[in-house]
Parts: sequence; structure tokens; C-alpha cells
Amino acid sequence: MKAELSRLVRMRRAAGAFLVDGFFTSGSRLAQLHPRARPENHGVEVIRDIAYAPSGKKEHLLDVYRPADRKGLLPIVIYVHGGGFRILSKDSHWIMGLGYARRGFVVFNVNYHLGSDNPFPAALDDCSQAYAWVLANAQRFGGDVSQLVLAGESAGANLVAAMTVAACYERPEPCAQRIYQTGVVPRATLPACGIFQVTDVARFSRRRSLPSFIADRLQEVSNGYLPTDPSIGLDLADPLLLLERGDAPSRPLPPFFLACGTKDPLLDDTRRLGHALAELGTRADVHLYPGEVHAFHALVWRAHAKQCWRDTYAFLDSVLARPAAEAATGAAARREPAI
Repeated sequence: MKAELSRLVRMRRAAGAFLVDGFFTSGSRLAQLHPRARPENHGVEVIRDIAYAPSGKKEHLLDVYRPADRKGLLPIVIYVHGGGFRILSKDSHWIMGLGYARRGFVVFNVNYHLGSDNPFPAALDDCSQAYAWVLANAQRFGGDVSQLVLAGESAGANLVAAMTVAACYERPEPCAQRIYQTGVVPRATLPACGIFQVTDVARFSRRRSLPSFIADRLQEVSNGYLPTDPSIGLDLADPLLLLERGDAPSRPLPPFFLACGTKDPLLDDTRRLGHALAELGTRADVHLYPGEVHAFHALVWRAHAKQCWRDTYAFLDSVLARPAAEAATGAAARREPAI
């Protein structure tokens, strides 16, 4: 009986994963067919499939989004996509690259290895290689390395938070050392709707009752990302716990912009991260959007998504000391912040 129940749970989780994968992948492809999805209609040019590591693998490719009409060097966004560490890619997250490029950023939208065949720290190691590559190559794409921003959502939020920790804390992990040794700390970090502690995902269900479909997806995150080798330290898989310990960083942490919907099952992690950063004396702007679900800001036609993009741009203009008129370029200067 127990074995049969376990088999049914596995089947339920597999079916749910299949539906989620198909929904997000198909939705992204369909959205690209809309005329407003064309980068040229927004004054943006895209350079696709640039290798940031010499492996020849698709996991080590990135796309560059940048304003077509640009003058001088522009601030940089390294964007790290979400998908529970196990699905999606830079291609599914084209709308994020387009959104930031419309606002006058050079965006490096990166792929990385996905689980469960490539557990932690594979994804973070890839991101650390992308970080170093971008800093070494950004200028030839028109990017200003002194104005670096890290952004990502969901699993990508975890990764950019961990990358920021690696830039500010001198740590023993090779991927952390790679980032720290660049000597460059981001000017701002924007981890949206993040899962900032991958261990003990059951905490979300303890906090409030979750549908089994949602609980299964959270368990997939943990099962797919965490390593089976108990000797591998998990500090950078759980950047929230690391920051909650309150250890002083070797270099000051940058300001954080933390966006999340109040219906997002991951909401508690955003609140906790905001509190941990504030305890460390770091600016943490927590913006909660009533009634919104996970990664709502990707639904750019919705009112709260538009507001989230406006809040994001206002935060970046403040941190980077950019006048709004200077930040909005080309078609973006004449339109709503959302696409």
C-alpha cells in the first residue's frame, strides 16, 4: 500500500511538471508572435547565442539586448531566468531582456545548467562564469561595468542573491571566489519572487495550507537543485540563511529591490530577506503587490505588472543616479514601462 501511494505521488508530480513546462514554454513562444514583441519596434537590437564559456554547450550561451540608438556606455543588467532550477531558459525570458533594454540598459540574458542532472552548485558555477565574462567583455557591447545590476526571478532570484553574496563575502567555494576576485560589486540587485532557501521547502506548507500541485512544484525545486553529496556546503543554495546569520560582509552589500505578489507561495522568503538585509544595514526596498501570483510581473499587460516595472525603473534611476529622461530611450520614452 505504501509503495502504491508513493508511485501515485510520483505520477502526480510528473504530470504536474509536464503541464507547467508546457504552459510556460508554449506561452513564451506564442507571446513572441505578437507584433509588440519585436525588438525593433522598441528600438532594441538583440545579439543571440554568444558563448560565455568555451564548452560549446547551449547552457553556456547568453543573449545581449541593447538600445539600437545609444550614446556612450550604458548600465548593465545580468539577467538570470527562473524555472525552479529545472526548466526554461534565456529564450523563454526574452521579455525581461527587452524590458530592461527599452529602459536604456545593456542586458546579458544568460543560460545555465538545469537540474536534476546538474545539481547545485552547477547553475551557480555557470552564473559565476557569466559574471566574470560579462565584466571582461561588456564594454565591447556598450556596457559600463561600473554600473552593474543583477536581476532574476524565482530560481533566478536565488542565483542573483547568491552571486551578490559571493561578490561581497570572501568565501571558499570556487564559484564564489571567481566572482569575488573580479573586484566588482553590483550597484543593485533585483531578485523578484525568489525562493531564497532551497532546503526545507516544507516550511511554506507549515506556514499556510498549500494545494498539492503547488507543494509538488516546491518539492521539485528542492529535489532537483540540492546535491546528494552531503559534503557540499549549502550556504549559497540558501543565501537567505547566510544573510540571516548576520555576519558582516567584506564589502558593503548593494541596495536590493524585492518585488513579490501577496498570493505568491514564496512571499515569506521575500519578507525574510528584506528583514535580514535591513538588519545588516543594507537598503532593501520591499514592494508587495496585492493579490498577485508568482512571477506576475512577466504578465506585462496587467496593472500591477506595469506598476512593478515602474517601481523597478524608479529604484534603478535612484540607485544609479540616472534622470528618468536619460534612462528612457527611443520607443521606450514614449510608452508605458511594460511591453
